[in-house]
Amino acid sequence: MSCEEPPTGERLRDLREALTKRRYEILSRVVFSRFKALLVEPSALVYAERHDNIEAIYKKLSERRDTADVSELLKELRRIVNEAIATHASGVDQANGLTVDLSQINMEKLRDEFASKVQRKATAIEDIRQIVEDKLAQMLAQNPLRMNYEKKYQEIIAAYNQDKDRATIEDTFAKLLDVMAALDVEQQRAVQEGLSEDQLALFDLVQRGDLNKTERERIKQASRDLLAGVMAVIAPLDRWTEKEQTQAEVETFILDQVYLSLPEPPYSPQDKAGVAQLVYRHIWQQSLREHL
Repeated sequence: MSCEEPPTGERLRDLREALTKRRYEILSRVVFSRFKALLVEPSALVYAERHDNIEAIYKKLSERRDTADVSELLKELRRIVNEAIATHASGVDQANGLTVDLSQINMEKLRDEFASKVQRKATAIEDIRQIVEDKLAQMLAQNPLRMNYEKKYQEIIAAYNQDKDRATIEDTFAKLLDVMAALDVEQQRAVQEGLSEDQLALFDLVQRGDLNKTERERIKQASRDLLAGVMAVIAPLDRWTEKEQTQAEVETFILDQVYLSLPEPPYSPQDKAGVAQLVYRHIWQQSLREHL
């Protein structure tokens, strides 16, 4: 058996550990959601200590993946690779000479280190997968038009699950690095456009490919104004997503603002109606998730 792969028993143990951890995290989130819903009931407080204990373990399992941006993911990735090397090189400082400026990680070097020095590659891939999945979930929650990154990630994992030989694992690692690099670029886009993440999400829903520079800047400002206006409308409304009257109030405001702010042409009345529906659906979903 190649020294590059752990024995079958070790691989199974790693898989069981990963599945157990993921199951615990999923069930914990169910507990958090239900406990939050029951907080209005005084009798639920007797379970507060159990809830806090579960939450403490959950946070411990998740803390290394709780990163602010993609550059932090790359630092975490670097740590995973170094730990994987060190785990199978006791007494030898295998990480010596491998340190690089984490703000300018050499992806090719990282790929080479993974291929040549990490023995428990499948375990490292599982850790990296969880990091990427968490980041994708966060970025998709902010902007649903980022689904292309999710689709690319799922294609990579589907291919990985088909055949987990050494070459496939190393190829998966390289492709996950590419996904991370793409997420890094995407996360800088709001800053480059001069928008917040929430404004960028609306801008992506409203803009179209045939806008000239002046029209594009006008749509940017319209996105800023639309978000500010919607926030002002929903701020005093109590649980507006649950009531037909408040839903209609928000939907009508969005429709009016879209018709007033989008230039015609290039937007036709039908275009504006479609945009208004997309924006309303997005605002509704974000409010439901308590992201607005």
